Amino acid sequence: MRYMRWTASLIALGLTPFAGVARAEEAPPADAAADVPSNEDIIVTARKKDETLQEVPLTVTALGSATLEKYNVTKMADVVSRVPTLNVQVGGSGSGGQISLRGVGSSNISAAFDSAVAVDFDGVQISTMRIVQSGFFDTAQIEVLKGPQSLFFGKSASAGVLSIKSANPTSTWQYGGKAGYEFEEHGYLVNGYISGPVTDTLGIRLAGQYNEAARYITMQEGPVYANGKYRGLKDFVGRFTAAWEPSNTFRANLKVQYNHQSGDGANGPGDIYCGKNGRADEVYLLGGAVAIPAGYNCKIDGKPYYPDIAPALAAKLPTSGGPITSVAPYSRSNLWFSRLSMDLKLGDQFTLTSVTGYVDLDAFDVDNYAYAGLGPAFSLVPGVPLSAIAPALAATNGAGVQLGVGTGTPLNQTQQFTQELRLASKLDGPFNFMVGAFYEHRRSVFDTAQQILPISFVAPDPVTGFTSDYRKRIVTKGDAWSVFGSATLDLTEQLELSGGLRYTKERRNQIINVPYTHAYLAAAFVKSGFKAGPIRFDDDNFSPEVSLRYKINPDVNVYASYKTGFKSGGIDNSALPTLGLLGLNSSDPAVKAAAESGIKYKSESAKGGEIGIKSQLDDRRMTLNASAFYYVFKDLQVQNFDPVAIQFITLNAGEVTTKGAEINWSWRTPLEGLALSANLAYTHAKFTKTFLSGLGQDLKGRDAPRAPHWAGNFAFDYAAPLTDALELGVSGNLTFTSSYLAAQDSNDDYRQDSYATIDGSISIGAPGGRWKLALVGTNLTNKLWVNTAGGRPFLTPSSAATATLPAGDDKVLTMNRGRQVFLEASFKF
Repeated sequence: MRYMRWTASLIALGLTPFAGVARAEEAPPADAAADVPSNEDIIVTARKKDETLQEVPLTVTALGSATLEKYNVTKMADVVSRVPTLNVQVGGSGSGGQISLRGVGSSNISAAFDSAVAVDFDGVQISTMRIVQSGFFDTAQIEVLKGPQSLFFGKSASAGVLSIKSANPTSTWQYGGKAGYEFEEHGYLVNGYISGPVTDTLGIRLAGQYNEAARYITMQEGPVYANGKYRGLKDFVGRFTAAWEPSNTFRANLKVQYNHQSGDGANGPGDIYCGKNGRADEVYLLGGAVAIPAGYNCKIDGKPYYPDIAPALAAKLPTSGGPITSVAPYSRSNLWFSRLSMDLKLGDQFTLTSVTGYVDLDAFDVDNYAYAGLGPAFSLVPGVPLSAIAPALAATNGAGVQLGVGTGTPLNQTQQFTQELRLASKLDGPFNFMVGAFYEHRRSVFDTAQQILPISFVAPDPVTGFTSDYRKRIVTKGDAWSVFGSATLDLTEQLELSGGLRYTKERRNQIINVPYTHAYLAAAFVKSGFKAGPIRFDDDNFSPEVSLRYKINPDVNVYASYKTGFKSGGIDNSALPTLGLLGLNSSDPAVKAAAESGIKYKSESAKGGEIGIKSQLDDRRMTLNASAFYYVFKDLQVQNFDPVAIQFITLNAGEVTTKGAEINWSWRTPLEGLALSANLAYTHAKFTKTFLSGLGQDLKGRDAPRAPHWAGNFAFDYAAPLTDALELGVSGNLTFTSSYLAAQDSNDDYRQDSYATIDGSISIGAPGGRWKLALVGTNLTNKLWVNTAGGRPFLTPSSAATATLPAGDDKVLTMNRGRQVFLEASFKF
């Protein structure tokens, strides 16, 4: 009902031409603009106004609808093969994913963190990283803006922006659809759209897509499975768009989208690395009294992945919706998105723009976060049988028995309302400006029951019968305000000076509630019913930016820019409910402040700049763009995991410096129908000040994670007529990446070796795409690479290591999807 009220309000605003705020989105750029190299025609909105890709003084990669459709780009992770230095990780119980650019990103663990790479969906920034898991399609264009973008995109764009623009209504009635089957994951996809004018002033577009993969993840071969050998994934996206232009001074554009996803667990593709000791480390429990064999192999060179481990006991877990007893891993999420944009022309020289957005996310998972546990369990206390230590575990123990540990039931809910107003000029003289204001209100809930010892191996809670150690519920509310202004001044016909300033004020408060704690843990954890807060966080920031662009001739521009970025700090939501939380309610101000500082993290800031050249040669058939950058990130927000204490560690890295250069080249060759393109990036990102990782090491001088020194791609597209009624299409893309570290825990973190992947497609159909049959392959070499790495929970500490039970060093690796091969049939008319 809450969502329906918001949607009704947005529709009412959009269909009422009151004087004041207005905006309608421009028609999407032509599909060919970003796919056939004619970059002078690609329109981007990197500075909140329409500019050609060759004009805008920053590094932007634009992908048009033809490329996105050709290679079935329906997830953010699919964009990686076309954008060097972009890394996208999917899955997990916290934020649900992470995005990084040029070696700078945010935690994939904590849902409290904003992303350092902002996600801008149809002009609305979405703060929750759960959007990484959601699908999209019917997309007009994707833009990746590299480097700080805080002036125009605000507080969560300290490292860059990933902007997704969905297709808009067309001026004539159009229909289209696609059906396809994917052979590797045994999946199928169907989608379609209808678009056109309802009246002379109102156009609509309705689009929907359903995608299902029965073998999204293949589990390790084993004697037992919780969900079977394969984990599946289902995804539905539906969108309604209305564009209304009742006069030449006012227009409005409304989008309402719903995304539903369900699957057999919270984790995406991944595996377990057995560390330098080369063995599958035991699951170490109950303070060193009990251990369970891991039950997985040590292969990470391809499928199979980690074992599908179910809980050891007949579970009864407390959740906000009531107790659950069926805990085979599963996941489901629902995401509603609404955006109303309006434009009102104030005479011939000014335009007032309003963008109103609302996001409502509800995601719930059940999974086992030990990733291990296959009987028989055994006692680590000499002369004491397992039955005397953990009688409940002993009652179910046996060879080959699933003894899953670390079962969690994370509920993530986010409601976000945003409002932006902008006034832009279009004056005849050399000076133009834009001023604006932005407001965001967000409410986030993180509610989970977890096993970290687990005490239920001794016995379920004697009062409730619950088998989790505790349940905690954390509600975080935040308000952010900002005002900004930018201006451009044509110093001469060739020289343009531009710049601006944004001021941001952020306030957050958090309430921690622990409704339930296992009775046997009263000496270590807070008691059932504990409540603390509100805990408050406040910060503000000034983010200036200035650029200078010189047009050498109509085909060559050079530029230099100085930029700053800002990402607000906040209050972490991953703290364990240990007795340390009691300090949050202390009457002693010093004790209370110390307890609060343990769960707060500082704001992140960036400053630096880039220089570049954008050129077109060979009668604008060839484009050659290059840039070099240097940025310093202060207090980079980091979250690591202690796999022995089963505790997240929230930190601010002292300083990360990232520098490098990028080259983009494209050419419409003299051979009709053949286009070539390539990207090459060099990145050198390091921790440049003292950074104690939380696991005892100073990482100063070490490479930042997910920052390969070299990355690039080479692509070709060829289309040729076979007959007057038949056309052949062939395309390919080679992506390569040098080695990189996958975490920021220690100086010898897991290193991903260099790799290369190949995508390709071949199609035959009618000219103009009225119908087409296509065979599409992505990651044809079936190369699996590691996005992130972290300690596997429940490892044996070095202080308790013995000859037969060495210190644990296993790592949980998150990875990409393997090879996908699609057979598709599509039509449009």
